[in-house]
Amino acid sequence: MAAMTTSKKRKRELDDTQRVSFALSDQPATQLGPVLANFPSVKPTKSTSFKCYKTQTQKPTTDNEEMPFVEIPMLIAGETEAVDFYSSEETRRGSLGSRYLVGVHNKRTGITTLRAAPLHILTHEVKALKGLQPAAVSTLQRLEARAALGETFGTKKAKLAIRAQERNKVDVSAMEGVADHLQESILKNTSTLPSKEEAKANADSTRLVPQYDIDALNPNDIYPLHNMIPKPEWKALSISNYMSADGDAKRVALLPFKRSHWVNDHLALAFASPSPDKTTIKMLIYISTMIAFHKATFKNINKDVIQEKLPMVPSVVIDGLLSRFSETARGSVDVLAADLSMEPAKVNMLFKSLGCKINKLTQSDLKRLGLPDSAVDVKRAILKTPLEFPKPRIRRRT
Repeated sequence: MAAMTTSKKRKRELDDTQRVSFALSDQPATQLGPVLANFPSVKPTKSTSFKCYKTQTQKPTTDNEEMPFVEIPMLIAGETEAVDFYSSEETRRGSLGSRYLVGVHNKRTGITTLRAAPLHILTHEVKALKGLQPAAVSTLQRLEARAALGETFGTKKAKLAIRAQERNKVDVSAMEGVADHLQESILKNTSTLPSKEEAKANADSTRLVPQYDIDALNPNDIYPLHNMIPKPEWKALSISNYMSADGDAKRVALLPFKRSHWVNDHLALAFASPSPDKTTIKMLIYISTMIAFHKATFKNINKDVIQEKLPMVPSVVIDGLLSRFSETARGSVDVLAADLSMEPAKVNMLFKSLGCKINKLTQSDLKRLGLPDSAVDVKRAILKTPLEFPKPRIRRRT
């Protein structure tokens, strides 16, 4: 009977010790508590102390409530004589979607109290290696390492390619003896090349354009009239018949070249004014003469033939044109290009060589020139100051 009583007593005591209950901590959530630390690689000794640091200042969620301890952004750090330990960037990612609890068991009451705790994954850094930069790897070292890997693990085709590359490699050391000679030869050949400013000055001085004034402040002064039309030729041109003609058709019939839309339109525009500008009219007659001269000399240059084709043009003008031009003509935009039977792009290049800009006119320009609003879509050659020529193209060696 005594042995049976003792056995039942031990069983009852064993059941009492195995009976465990759980409870959540009744401490405020803002109170400081335990922290879980995970050391994936190097582990510190048990005597290593750690401290928690806030990583940023956080405002309370409300006026009377602070942030819970487990949600406070913090950093754990500790150190030994040789190694620093601190929270890694994996800490935040390791806590996403998970919640960690720390349990404290009371043997007397048999209750395990659970409290939320933040998780920190710690990394380490050896103090002796702080501040050391990794050794720079040259391109040659990378190629050598790649070749070594290819020779060891590469396919047969890859090994053949590596060996072919080795055979084609240039021996730089063999060129050391001629390096100074090559450099001296390069310096000697490039010393005679013009500078950028000299090249621009040379290009400006050899342009196939009339004499110009680079410092002109007014577009009308860039190309003085008699630098383009010599005074004897200018005086030989008469406009009396044009001034007395009745109507645009009769005035066009007096022109040396009658099928120029550009000249005809500008001539009509000039006589639309109550007091036509005589200089403008004479310039239009001269332009018409130049177009007629261009047409007459297209296949054969003969003064007698030209004079016969252009009886209304004074001989002094024909002599001047023959002395200065052959087939070169001065163009405008699309309408003038059609008159000259030339591509508009080529005519535009001629105007750009004079310093003109190929743009559309503004409304103020249309009003000043007496042109209709429909002319706003037509590109025209516009001469402006300060005078600026196209920059010479510099060919780069490939």
